[in-house]
Amino acid sequence: MLSSRHRHWPLIGLLITSLTAVAAERAPIADIHLHWKWNQKEVTTPAQAIEILRAQDVALAVVTGTPPELALELHDLAPDRVLPIYGIYRIPGEWSSWHLDPTLLQRVRDALQTGRYVGIGEIHMIGGFISDWKNPIIGGLFEVAAEFNVPVLLHTEFSRANYTLGLCQAFPNTRILWAHAGSMLAPGEVERVLQGCPNVHAELSARDPWRHRGNRIVDDAGELLPAWRALISRHSDRFMIGSDPVWPVDRLNPWDEPDSGWQELPRFLDFHRRWLATLPEEQAAAIRWENARRFFGAGS
Repeated sequence: MLSSRHRHWPLIGLLITSLTAVAAERAPIADIHLHWKWNQKEVTTPAQAIEILRAQDVALAVVTGTPPELALELHDLAPDRVLPIYGIYRIPGEWSSWHLDPTLLQRVRDALQTGRYVGIGEIHMIGGFISDWKNPIIGGLFEVAAEFNVPVLLHTEFSRANYTLGLCQAFPNTRILWAHAGSMLAPGEVERVLQGCPNVHAELSARDPWRHRGNRIVDDAGELLPAWRALISRHSDRFMIGSDPVWPVDRLNPWDEPDSGWQELPRFLDFHRRWLATLPEEQAAAIRWENARRFFGAGS
């Protein structure tokens, strides 16, 4: 019988075998921050979502579901393309209260034991809502991730990197995929985390002109700002890209309005393609594809 940390390897092995063939035909894209939410299905059908991925040459799609089992819906339609991770939100408002749920750790453990999920997240740690990673439910979640050898897609929003540094150093055996590279942090603060925590990789979803508008990584011409270009070049083996197809974004995780994010996915990915095209090809290929393949194929 496979150990708990090995149960997801057959799924990843199937995906990587298929993607090796794809890579021979075209430069693949890995979108490592996708949501599939109940209110997105009001706008986009599951079959249409898969067709959008195909049309955008997304060969590796990391999907979190809200409720969590929805991620399996897309995986079952395209198992050679979609990797499901276990989203922990089931009901409205749970993004700000999940750390109080005494059933959470057992839910996550049960989900990972099925072997169908290859990660956990997105989880939100936001100042004023959720901040104390010493909370036994929060700490326990990161320990379960280490036990099963799966990454956590972590969303933090703080004005400095101190919180993220404390968390990632407290759980050095947990692989962390840092959503939006800290959301609101400047390049110097992002670098503090990357230097202080080898277990952290960063992704750049929503760092575009339409979402994190005050914390952009590019100028008005779509060129990487000098400090961001220097940071990404120094750590090109630690960055990935994602679309985070949630739209509109006036409110965090609304449940009472339709979400048309998948219809915006081409625009979000085109943003990344433009700035990636300005990097040396080896760096661009790593960020566009190779880092994600290595990160989600670790141990295979």
